[in-house]
Amino acid sequence: MSTTPSNDSPPGADLARKLNLLLDSAEAEGHRITFNDVRDAMADAGTPISRARWHYMRAGTGPAVKKADLLRNLAAFFGVNSDYLLTDQEELPERVEAQLKLLASMKAAKVRNYAARQLDGLSPETLLQIRDLIDEHLANPPSTDA
Repeated sequence: MSTTPSNDSPPGADLARKLNLLLDSAEAEGHRITFNDVRDAMADAGTPISRARWHYMRAGTGPAVKKADLLRNLAAFFGVNSDYLLTDQEELPERVEAQLKLLASMKAAKVRNYAARQLDGLSPETLLQIRDLIDEHLANPPSTDA
């Protein structure tokens, strides 16, 4: 599955995708990061950020953010190599990739648990077939490439 933005994407789309992945990764670790957390950390690092700027950075709208100090400080805040935000590097930092896999597993477990509660009364064979279908789908999601 390609995660590279298309040529007609807004200039900030790649950074927005990366920031949102970092936020998702932090949430998978049990840390919900708010704007206030980011604002305070950036102020302490000497690169203040406004709510409006944070919003358009996360949404991928507005001008491309080119302030290297801000991007380096954001990378440090999230605990990743600054190259991840400063360059066109597409490879996920190892920690982020691991956390996203954990998050996917947690979601898969919720799906299985929900299905088990809703499908009470079906035969064991049918339940096993449904479980196998869910596992297969989660292991091999449909491609979103055009």
